[in-house]
Amino acid sequence: MPGHGLNLNEAAGGIRLEVKVQPRSAKNMVNGVQEGRLKLKITSPPVEGEANKMLIDYLSRLLALPKKNISIIKGDTSSHKLLEISGITREDLLSRLGLQ
Repeated sequence: MPGHGLNLNEAAGGIRLEVKVQPRSAKNMVNGVQEGRLKLKITSPPVEGEANKMLIDYLSRLLALPKKNISIIKGDTSSHKLLEISGITREDLLSRLGLQ
């Protein structure tokens, strides 16, 4: 596997991925990898779950998956989150994120 540096764990039918979210950004974008976490910039503020909704919407479009396939397992109110993404392989995830 190339040196993408992401902490990825296979889960039942998908992948668990750690992310670091930076809200209130100028645009939604993948901003590299830091300490094994995928860094994502999101335009929404971290108010009333808006950043979490935007995160799932953005990843859904980026990975070409339905929103229901992406869930936040841990870190609802934190900038560090653990996501479970079903219906995708490790290789497809890295490819769609441009990390392969």
